[in-house]
Amino acid sequence: MESALLQLLSALLLFLIPVWASCAPLILPVDCSDIYNHDNSKPSGVYTIYPIGATSAVQVFCDMESLGGRWTVFQRRMDGSVNFYRPWGFYKEGFGNAHGEYWLGLEKLFHLSIRKKYELLVDMEDFEGNKAFARYSSFSVGPESYGYTLHVSGFSDGGAGDSLSPHNGFKFSTFDKDQDGTESSCARIYLGGFWYSACHSNNPNGVYRWGADDTLHAVGVEWGTWKGHNYSLKAISFKIRPVQ
Repeated sequence: MESALLQLLSALLLFLIPVWASCAPLILPVDCSDIYNHDNSKPSGVYTIYPIGATSAVQVFCDMESLGGRWTVFQRRMDGSVNFYRPWGFYKEGFGNAHGEYWLGLEKLFHLSIRKKYELLVDMEDFEGNKAFARYSSFSVGPESYGYTLHVSGFSDGGAGDSLSPHNGFKFSTFDKDQDGTESSCARIYLGGFWYSACHSNNPNGVYRWGADDTLHAVGVEWGTWKGHNYSLKAISFKIRPVQ
């Protein structure tokens, strides 16, 4: 009798557990901060986030260490393995691999911008092993109808200087969609895709080259206020987290 009762209870539990699980709220992290807040023991690495909703799963690299962690990396250059000279559609939707070099996508950045208020960290390294960063207390991207306009302010210096504020208020440009502040095409001249002004103070999506090289002026992966326009960086990454 006791054995039969135990079997009945076991069967009932096996039936109820999936029911309880289906009733539990499904946690879909919008960004790396949500992942950290759910479990602050998570190390830096590749995770899945949902910046636009349940059908928008995308892998990103989460920096859980720099300046307190919780950073969602939306741009990363590190070895030249990915071609960043791409047309508008790629920059809108994203490309590359979160385990290496990639661009998250302008549409995702826009949706993140309307869900939370973000700050920005730009980390960089040269080929001699020197590192620097620039930090901005406010970062957002407008909708496609406004050209994915960049809004950035509140600079604080980590040794890199401020090469991004001159791009504030400008639309994003690629070689097939020129929205910069000149009559020519900055994206075509400097071989990248960015919020070009007239034309750039930094060119993180330019051609991956090795250090100092003035063969072609200012086409490398550059942060002008740190290493100048003819030094292509070994690594650079743009990352955001919600303002606390």
